[in-house]
Amino acid sequence: MSSVDQAEQSAQASSSHMMKTTKRGRPFLKDTLDLFATLIVSLNLTTHKQYFRTFPNSFSTDEAAANLASLKFSQSNRGPDPRDKSRIVTTTTTTTFSMTRDMAKAMCQHFMDARLIENAADLGSNLFKDRGTYVLTPKGLHVLERFISKNGMNSDHLQPVFASQPICIKLLHLERRSADDEIIVTQSVITALFRRFVGRQPNYPTQSSSNPPDAFQEYHERSKGVPLMDVQERAQPLLGKATVMHKHCFPAVSALEWLCDFTSVVGREEAAEMAAQFVRFGLITLVSDKRKNNDSAIIFTVRGSTPGGNSPVSQHGEFRCTAKAIYRITDEGKRLAQWDEASVSPLSSTVNLHHAERSSLESESINGTPKTGIEAADAKIHRRISMAEKLNSSHEAAEKKGNVKSNTDRLKYILEEPSYRALFRDFLKANFCEENLAFWMDVEDFKRKFNTTSSAQAAVPARSGSKATPGQAAMERHHEALIQTAFQIYNKYLAPSSQNELNIDHGLRLDLANYLGEVMVGLHGKSFDGQVDATQAGSFNATQLQVLIKLYTRIQTHVLRLMAMDSLPKFIKTQRFLDARQWLGEGDAPGDDVQFLTSPPAPPGLGSEETGGAYITVSLKGSEREHRHHRRDMPGSPHVS
Repeated sequence: MSSVDQAEQSAQASSSHMMKTTKRGRPFLKDTLDLFATLIVSLNLTTHKQYFRTFPNSFSTDEAAANLASLKFSQSNRGPDPRDKSRIVTTTTTTTFSMTRDMAKAMCQHFMDARLIENAADLGSNLFKDRGTYVLTPKGLHVLERFISKNGMNSDHLQPVFASQPICIKLLHLERRSADDEIIVTQSVITALFRRFVGRQPNYPTQSSSNPPDAFQEYHERSKGVPLMDVQERAQPLLGKATVMHKHCFPAVSALEWLCDFTSVVGREEAAEMAAQFVRFGLITLVSDKRKNNDSAIIFTVRGSTPGGNSPVSQHGEFRCTAKAIYRITDEGKRLAQWDEASVSPLSSTVNLHHAERSSLESESINGTPKTGIEAADAKIHRRISMAEKLNSSHEAAEKKGNVKSNTDRLKYILEEPSYRALFRDFLKANFCEENLAFWMDVEDFKRKFNTTSSAQAAVPARSGSKATPGQAAMERHHEALIQTAFQIYNKYLAPSSQNELNIDHGLRLDLANYLGEVMVGLHGKSFDGQVDATQAGSFNATQLQVLIKLYTRIQTHVLRLMAMDSLPKFIKTQRFLDARQWLGEGDAPGDDVQFLTSPPAPPGLGSEETGGAYITVSLKGSEREHRHHRRDMPGSPHVS
């Protein structure tokens, strides 16, 4: 690993270490996800042919092995100079992964086990083959999207993949021990996992003979929860048993596949352990296993302490991973899932959670600080305050007192929820003030890109006389793109007589014009006439860009308050907004793109032991696309392109 301070060109320092592995021989999950995303960004996903079929957005075994043989990931971060706060310095760190072809194939097998990639020609295959063609899974796209967003990477070459394939919208993550990367199992973790597993309502697949579902529809239906069915047990007169109909059943294999596809479990083995915990907690039970005596069977058994009292939790639970095994959700599981909330008894057992502390597994969240509260002492499950409560609380009092902050907070929640934000954009467009929201979103994206940029590529021999590292070259290209973006925003929203000129405070406009005037005179010796062309913009440095960002942020805050005072009160009374809230199940309030379903981890140094937890991350691309489809299907809604 090497670090280069581009401001001072300090000497390079390097170090190397082996990737940490678990007792089962697989790399730690975080390393697996980071290496997977780095590999995919470095690849050129194209169309491959195999078995007389073509597979778009795919890669071959040889391509993956060649890139993993010497893969470089460079990350550049901007920050103030410790010795001169007025200057901005850029630090670039380059990490190189190196492995043999056999090791690269083994790593790709871990990617398959984690359900990040799959065999395009044989979706049922679980083996990474020497001559194969592979595509990303919806879970893999979710991981890739978050990696790109977090590291500020250029992903233009991957946009066709995101646009043409299903994306896992909500991925449930289970906290792991730092020492061995094993999932930390607690009662609250199993509760959160089970509720996501079974969904808000029983997920019986709809049968449509006329129009078979496409890949997007099929995946959307699966995301609601494990697919269920009813199983009839034949009568056995000799044993005195009548015909029994078991409701809410599912094959054992379907449970393993669902857990691998929609949670952070790595492989069927870990998924089986979680399913065995469901058995141990009395949430599911075996209905039948009609395998023949000579059929092989893998049975996972987990053990734990018994809470005591009337709790259905036992000391051990086993889960049969066979093709013929059928399980059903128990009465305890149905009650914990809160399918029928009217019949929930808060005092039925220690596994039960009070009705008021329900943790909504379907809520989505974007940029912000999680706001959670502990409602139950036993399970210590954190819940979000619902969007309905946020929108309705003290609304009358806020209007009477002129409490702008309350409306501003309400608006932030709407802007952070993709479904509400899309409706709000339509509302503003109908009222001829869409430019306010467009400016706010463009500046948000610009600020995020300014702070960090990264690049990933397979190492190539350096040209003679070339001194720039891949990270430095990427940062230079990124800086040029940032300058263009900054002045695209200015020319679009803030320049005199611009296409979407904002109606903002005169003082803010004057401060921006004065600053640009000073910079232009200093760089070019010419007075500022209100317009910025490409040649003038190219001379800006990082420090000047940061000052421009601060001015944009002041205007952004002004625009947000305008929308909160003028547009928000009208918008939340529209029928389409009320319909959207109902469709989202009262729309639990988002506060971040990470939603904690259990107690958030203690700050470093404050927790004596790791307590575990569960949280959901949300794909913005997948969420917005799903909402567009929903709006198209709503009666009386116009089609939105």
